[in-house]
Amino acid sequence: MSIDTGLVRSLLHAQHPDLAGLGLRPVEGGWDNQLWRLGDELAVRMPRTERAPDLLRKEHRWLPVLAPGLPLPVPTPLRTGEPSALFRAVWTVAKWVPGEPADRVPVTDGHRAADTLAGFLRALHQRAPAGAPANPTRGVPLAPFTHDVEKQLQTLASRVPAGIRDIWEDAVSAPGWAGPPVWLHGDLHPANVVVSDGTLTGVLDFGELCAGDPATDLSAAWLLLPAGSASRFFEAYADADAATIRRARGWAVLRGLGLVAIGRAWERGLPGGKQTWGPAGRATLERVLEAT
Repeated sequence: MSIDTGLVRSLLHAQHPDLAGLGLRPVEGGWDNQLWRLGDELAVRMPRTERAPDLLRKEHRWLPVLAPGLPLPVPTPLRTGEPSALFRAVWTVAKWVPGEPADRVPVTDGHRAADTLAGFLRALHQRAPAGAPANPTRGVPLAPFTHDVEKQLQTLASRVPAGIRDIWEDAVSAPGWAGPPVWLHGDLHPANVVVSDGTLTGVLDFGELCAGDPATDLSAAWLLLPAGSASRFFEAYADADAATIRRARGWAVLRGLGLVAIGRAWERGLPGGKQTWGPAGRATLERVLEAT
C-alpha cells in the first residue's frame, strides 16, 4: 500500500481530529506496518501488507488486557482508524515506546537486561484463556519446520557456523510442552524491542501474539542478550526445565536463520531485505553455539 505523511494527516483529520494538530513524522522500521510518531507520546501504525490489518485488530483486542500486567512499556492501542474511502484498511494510534531498536543499538548490560527480560516474560507467560489466538508458526512443535531449516542451512551455508544442525536436531527431539498454553509475544527479535542505557526498556509489535509453548519466547535469551547472558536469564526466569531450554535453542536457530536470510535479501537488493537483520541473525547463531 502507498502511504505518505499527507495521507496519515488526512486520516487523522477525518477520524481523530483532536489528534490531527500534533507533530507527525515517519519513523524507519516496521515490517507489516509503517510507523509515524505523533506528538511526543503517540504512534500511528499503518498496515502495508495484506495480513497487517488482522494483526492490528488482534493487538487492539488483546494488548490492552495484557499491558497493565507487564513491567515494560508496550505500544498499547488507544484509537482505531476504520477503513474508509481514503484508506481501505484498519489502522491504529498507539502509545509511543521510547528507545532505540536493538538491531541498531544492541544490549550491552547483559546482567540487567537478562533480569529485565526474564521479568517481562514471567509476567506475560500466564495461562491463556480459551479464546486466545492460535498461531501456526509460533508456540507449536518444531518438527514441521525441519524442511525449511534444512533448506536455509543449504542456502546460507557460508553464513552459518558449523554445529547449528546438531542444535536443531536436539531441539526437535526434546520432549514437547506438556503444560497449558501460555500467552506469547511470538516475535521477540532485535527489531521488536527497544534499548536505553544498554538494557531493554520496551517491547514492540505484538502482531504475532498467541498462546502456546513458552519456548518460542525463551529463544530471546540468544536473540536479544549478549553472549554469556543466557544462563542468568534462565536463572531469573526460574520456570524452564531442560526440555524447554532445548526447544528454546531450536527456536533461536529457526529465528536466527530467518534473520540471516532477510539480511541476505538486503544484500541482493530484494524486497523485504533489512541491512541490520543479517548481523543480528549471525550473532544469534553464534551465541546459541557458545551456550551448548
